[in-house]
Amino acid sequence: MSLPPPNHPCWLRLANGAMSHLRTQNLAAQLLTKRLERSTAAAVVKASLIREFFLKWEPTLGDEIQQLTHL
Repeated sequence: MSLPPPNHPCWLRLANGAMSHLRTQNLAAQLLTKRLERSTAAAVVKASLIREFFLKWEPTLGDEIQQLTHL
């Protein structure tokens, strides 16, 4: 499964708190979630960071990518 496009609403949903509902065993994803929870950055900035993370680690995040549009 491929990543949703940058303008897909899932990225903003993740940035606005849905990232904490992501089921993952990936430590980097868990750390990103905690970092975003503490961040005061705008949701658009957070969404961009999340998408960049998924682009970088796409080959290892198959299970997580399948969840993106359902969160």
